[in-house]
Amino acid sequence: MHKIAVIPGDGTGPEVVQEGLKVLEAAAGRFGFEYQTTEYDFGGERYLRTGETLPDPALDELRGHDAIFLGAIGHPDVMPGILEQGILLKARFALDLYINLRPVKLYPGVETPLRDKGPDDIDFVVVRENTEGLYVGSGGFLKKGTPDEVAVQESINTRKGVERCIRYAFDHARERSKDNKLTLCGKTNVLNYSQDLWIRTFNETAADYPDIKTDYAHVDAICMWFVKNPEWFDVIVTDNIFGDIITDLGAMIQGGMGIAAGGNINPEGVSMFEPIGGSAPKYTGQNVINPLAAIAAVQMMLEFLGEAEAAAAVEAGIMHVTSEKLLSLAVGRMGHTTSEIGDMVAARVRES
Repeated sequence: MHKIAVIPGDGTGPEVVQEGLKVLEAAAGRFGFEYQTTEYDFGGERYLRTGETLPDPALDELRGHDAIFLGAIGHPDVMPGILEQGILLKARFALDLYINLRPVKLYPGVETPLRDKGPDDIDFVVVRENTEGLYVGSGGFLKKGTPDEVAVQESINTRKGVERCIRYAFDHARERSKDNKLTLCGKTNVLNYSQDLWIRTFNETAADYPDIKTDYAHVDAICMWFVKNPEWFDVIVTDNIFGDIITDLGAMIQGGMGIAAGGNINPEGVSMFEPIGGSAPKYTGQNVINPLAAIAAVQMMLEFLGEAEAAAAVEAGIMHVTSEKLLSLAVGRMGHTTSEIGDMVAARVRES
């Protein structure tokens, strides 16, 4: 029995979560696994009503689940940063979700802004360290509000945190068994201390994986090559801030936020899966938002839960819809409503 916590969140989050759960139900019926869901109302409406973001007792409840399915966080009436720090970052640190896993895969029928590139060219994974670096929030101000103000933001990197991320990336490259190649993304020519730790740990860990080819590229070069030669990449490992930047670029070359999903993973505990796009509040309740990213998050969640056949069927259902059913991924130009797209993927999963 898989225990799944569901956080629909804000804006169009509940709409896409509904379609993801529809596909999850179809997969369970087709492949015979059992699951139960518990819904939590964390998000903007709860914050406005109670002043709570993610209370500590709720974290203990979330730890008792096998996975978390998140819709979206972000409310127009809540100051930016409150929900993101109070829910997303709090969960990330408290649950030790130390891997952010971002597949970048162009599906058949999906348009990419890259000329002369297709699904065979855009198929790689970014493994981002998720609990250290600049996101720790270490730093402070001196003489704030004066002409002599100084602001310091520190990037905290530990050998333990760096090594477990790098080792996960090596393991993922081996399991993925595509090019058996791992690229370290960094900025060693400028960031002398944190990047020295990353490159030394990367090279030392590589000795345990003689079957995996390794290379290194600066983050600015990675951005250029994502656009020019995305086919060069298999698995990329990087720190928190660089990973945040390059995964958004990755989402664009795979067709946009409407198709991009990610996992915040603790391999030894509960993990959280979500569509990458925001809450899109202006489209709330209109049944026009694209749910495929949320459905792809369900596919990632099923892989994590060990339901490989079901995950493969969900991905096949997504590809069937993108290649044969949709006019576009863009809101208002899909040719189908949110719920119709969910119905089509679910139907394909049941037929597989």
